[in-house]
Amino acid sequence: METTQVHDNPLVQRYAGKEMVALWNPANRYSTWRKLWAALAQTQMELGLLSEDGTTPRITQPQIKQLEQNIHNIDFARVEEHEQRLRHDVMAHIHAYGECCPLARDIIHLGATSCFVTDNTELILMRQGLTLLQKSLVGLLDHFAKFSRNYAGMETLGFTHFQPAQLTTVGKRACLWAQDFLMDFHEVSYRIENMKFRGAKGTTGTQASFLSLFKGDHQKVRDLDTLVSKKMGFDQVFPVTGQTYPRKVDSQILETLSGIGQSAQKFGTDIRLLSHRQEIDEPFETDQVGSSAMAYKRNPMRSERMCGLSRFLIQLAGNTAETAAVQWLERTLDDSVNRRLTIPQAFLCADSIMRIAINIVRGLVVNPEVIKSEVERTLPFMATENLLMAAVGNGGDRQNLHEVIRKHSHAVIAELKSGSRKNDLLERLKKEPEFSTVNFEKVMAEGRFSGRAKEQVEEFLVAEVDPILKAKSEWTNQNAALKF
Repeated sequence: METTQVHDNPLVQRYAGKEMVALWNPANRYSTWRKLWAALAQTQMELGLLSEDGTTPRITQPQIKQLEQNIHNIDFARVEEHEQRLRHDVMAHIHAYGECCPLARDIIHLGATSCFVTDNTELILMRQGLTLLQKSLVGLLDHFAKFSRNYAGMETLGFTHFQPAQLTTVGKRACLWAQDFLMDFHEVSYRIENMKFRGAKGTTGTQASFLSLFKGDHQKVRDLDTLVSKKMGFDQVFPVTGQTYPRKVDSQILETLSGIGQSAQKFGTDIRLLSHRQEIDEPFETDQVGSSAMAYKRNPMRSERMCGLSRFLIQLAGNTAETAAVQWLERTLDDSVNRRLTIPQAFLCADSIMRIAINIVRGLVVNPEVIKSEVERTLPFMATENLLMAAVGNGGDRQNLHEVIRKHSHAVIAELKSGSRKNDLLERLKKEPEFSTVNFEKVMAEGRFSGRAKEQVEEFLVAEVDPILKAKSEWTNQNAALKF
């Protein structure tokens, strides 16, 4: 059937990067199953697994060689034929692998249960996926650091409740965005460093089948668990499991991915608000169309897309939490279909979000004149507290001064709302006797209306971000061209 007649996955076709898509594709997943089967057989051979006669090696090097030579030789059509008959995906792959490896057919999956390949593979893929996201987070922090330093001292109107508040700087605001993603970086790094392998635990996690194979030798069973895990790149193994690794792992990891979505939606929403104010724009290409009807429009399409994907990602985490909560005893199978859908989608979605975020930050457009105009329009209100303190310091009555400011401020606000573009509050206050002792020029010059915002930028970057960028310098200077 032609691809245009088949529903596609937008995360694959439109949004996610090639590396993340390749990680979760069937060829990579099922070749990892075969790597696990080969590693299991090789370790059993190394530990001296014997046949029933007690003298003959049960597994030989030619069998291992054939398994390793056919790891990527997967006939998916043949697998499908087997699964149609057997209604069991793992057994279908065992049969297909056995047909490629006739010498080793009888020792594939020896002593194992399905979760030996399905669960261990999931852990491998999730750790590799987290590493790709960790790399993207470093790239994003690098771009945030450059942007923040460039605009560390550019004062801009701050907002609380989306109402004008004290000034901040463009660079300081960017540090708030960066700090959210920095927290995600640390969370992702923690998950990578602390991931455990399920290992070789048998049907209900008791290792009974392996204990039988090794004639009651507990040490060899323990070694099998550890050595297979090390062969697959894991130094830590769950000491106890049921048939599956604890499904809380999925929940914890997807909560980590949800955190990326939370950070991205906050960042994207802020850019959309600032775009409306025409203070900061996301990248907009020469031939890009903002609207099919309104040709003049320059919509924040990237930020809107990032917010939509983030909402989807945040909601996926609920699936894994519920799955972890409803597992029965040593295992039940209602987790399988949900995990097939949820886990790959979450990683593809998180990757898509990170690509958009990098693309946006690399190309952010700051409009200084608009920002300056808004500051000048609002700054007199911000300065009134400083002027009040100066007048009180010169012997003025605080309550009388406050009433003068209140009266003129409300009058100016009314005029601004009626269309006036000039804020003449300072001129009005200068004419009032209560403020006759105040040097307005000095107060304004020494106002520090954005406080330590500029200094905070450098302090934050030096202490929190630069060490990561230095340690992961090979991941800086990333570009993320979007497909669409």
